[in-house]
Amino acid sequence: MPRRNRLISLAIIAGLTLASTPAIAKPKPTLAEIEAAKKAEAAKKSAADAAAKKLAAANSTLKQLTAKANAARALYLKAKKELEVATSQARAAAKHAAETAAAVEEAHRVIGKLAGNAYILGGTMSDIEPLLNANGPQDLIDQLSTLNTLGARNSTALERYKAAEVVAKAAKKKADEAKAIQEVATAKVASAKKVADDAQALQQQEVNKLRAVQDKLIKELANARNVRITLEQQRQLALLEESQANTAANTINQAKVWPDRGFKGRSTSRTTEAQRAAAVAFAKKQVLARKPYIWGTQGPNSFDCSGLVYASYKSAGLSWPNWDRLNSALYAGYTKHVTLNELQPGDLLFYSYKGTISTIHHITIYAGGGMMWEANSKGKGLLYSNIYSVKGLMPFGGRV
Repeated sequence: MPRRNRLISLAIIAGLTLASTPAIAKPKPTLAEIEAAKKAEAAKKSAADAAAKKLAAANSTLKQLTAKANAARALYLKAKKELEVATSQARAAAKHAAETAAAVEEAHRVIGKLAGNAYILGGTMSDIEPLLNANGPQDLIDQLSTLNTLGARNSTALERYKAAEVVAKAAKKKADEAKAIQEVATAKVASAKKVADDAQALQQQEVNKLRAVQDKLIKELANARNVRITLEQQRQLALLEESQANTAANTINQAKVWPDRGFKGRSTSRTTEAQRAAAVAFAKKQVLARKPYIWGTQGPNSFDCSGLVYASYKSAGLSWPNWDRLNSALYAGYTKHVTLNELQPGDLLFYSYKGTISTIHHITIYAGGGMMWEANSKGKGLLYSNIYSVKGLMPFGGRV
């Protein structure tokens, strides 16, 4: 029982990677090859550690760029608010300037009438010239006594004119100042936005760089690890099957067909009749091409017995997770059991030296008519043979 458990555990481990492993055309991996794979993996690990340091430094840079972008965004929002205020002030000042300019224009018309009246009454413009040339409100007040000679109505007109002129000058100055503030705020907004955009672009470049480094690192590590694990597992499977075959060759009193002891397999089949026919056709092609038998291989240039079964059904469309590269004994529990009378082309046949699942050492593909396609041994190679030509046939077939 412990041995069977080990076999089942090995099957589970093998199924994780061997289904997607490229086929090799040489014997089972050597210890030297496995050691070389370990060294290659160690080198990748060293490179990964160095890349991790660079990754940490890049992450630090990324944080700085993020802070810079956030600060620039804050300045941008502040500048936008300043621009909105400045724009509002500029519009209000411009409106006020326009209103005062209109008032000045109206005052000019009144002054024109005033001058005409003065002339009609016998006066001259020299009487009001000091008022027109007054330098500011105080000077205007100092000159107001002249209004006594022009009458109350004319005095009011002149007073309004000078006041409107003063207000208009102040409004224009305020409008000019607001416009200058607006221009500064606009420039500030543009500058702040450019800083934010530049920082964002640098940040995105750094992110892309990090992703590329990370993807490359993960891929290289995975490849190195898969190579090492695949070589180790292929060697374990080949050694196990080789050991069982050697034991079978030295075991006497093997039955032609073992009795049924209630062996159980899968409850369902995973293939169609067309897929089984395709697997048979593939196996036939390899046998007729006189491909050699080499332990631990599954094509395309050489096969062992379970390697031929695996490659045949893989060519028919089965792949991980429905189909794995196992050994002969493990395939017995990985297929649906049918009696020998129910065999159909494509079913698998199993051979054991003690009539138990754990002592199955050989597997073939039923061709029909009592014949099979098999990768027999180093000496015989790949064969088309009778199903009873190998001792120890199990009392069931396995339908994939």
